[in-house]
Amino acid sequence: MALSPINQRRWQQFRRNRRGWWSLWLFTVLFVLSLGAEFLANERPLLVHYDGELYFPVLVSYPETTFGGDFATEAEYRDEFVQELINEQGWMLWPPIRYHYRTINYDSRSAAPAPPSAENWLGTDDQARDVLARLIYGFRISVLFGLALTIASSLIGVAVGAVQGYFGGRMDLFGQRFIEIWGGLPVLYLLIIMSGFVQPNFWWLLTIMLLFSWTQLVGVVRAEFLRVRNFDYVKAARALGVSDSVIIVRHALPNAMVATITFMPFILTGSITTLTSLDFLGFGLPPGSPSLGELLAQGKANLQAPWLGLTAFFSLAIMLSLLVFIGEAARDAFDPRKTLQGGA
Repeated sequence: MALSPINQRRWQQFRRNRRGWWSLWLFTVLFVLSLGAEFLANERPLLVHYDGELYFPVLVSYPETTFGGDFATEAEYRDEFVQELINEQGWMLWPPIRYHYRTINYDSRSAAPAPPSAENWLGTDDQARDVLARLIYGFRISVLFGLALTIASSLIGVAVGAVQGYFGGRMDLFGQRFIEIWGGLPVLYLLIIMSGFVQPNFWWLLTIMLLFSWTQLVGVVRAEFLRVRNFDYVKAARALGVSDSVIIVRHALPNAMVATITFMPFILTGSITTLTSLDFLGFGLPPGSPSLGELLAQGKANLQAPWLGLTAFFSLAIMLSLLVFIGEAARDAFDPRKTLQGGA
């Protein structure tokens, strides 16, 4: 589907912002690579050729007896005995990093946390787990959590702001008073208190944070609808008997989407930061989960292992900087002063 002339100008304006354009490409590449984390960092081989047959341990669990072993439990491919069995009648294709985020390196020659080496490119943490593997999986969880929270909160915030701004009156008055009270609640403290009653997990944290994050877009969407509802074409649509739902979706919502799209990268940044903060304090994802916040906490607790803190710092700094640059480029692209002037 071809873009409208104004959207074409917005896209061109976005591409003119070289910092935002290259940040979008770099962030997209990193995110797509992290989606295939199991193929980049895993304790299982990608492919096994044994006795003339092909096996895919990265996707399917095989018992040790499949490769001539003695146990019916899942094969431990890092075990030298299993490797010898397979290599006698075949070969294995390993991922670039032979560690899962939960794999413990029992063969490390240094005490945990071990410094970077040819075996562990970014070293190991205080439980002898590969830092690079945990970084890849932690990046994926952080971005997926941020995207899910951003999309869900945007849908709710746009819907509430549209209803308030379009109908106005008492609905707008009571809605604003509720949002003022709800938005004033100390979210971080509530999450910490609730963590004492329920074991946090991905979906629990997403649901609780969604209860408080949807208010971020209500203000800008409400203001846009308050402005648009008095336009002549909206009044004409009402006079012709067009339903309120059609007017909201077809005539008013496209104007509000400009502010929504502009704010979404910054909401994503805030969502990732909040999850990282909770993990750093120990109230986020379950223990053992790959997390950038947990890596930060390990860096703080192990000052003698600077690679932990430096890895967490630079990964967060690069990721959040890319998102901020993308948000700034989107904000400039949707700026009517620059769009109407052809980016001048």
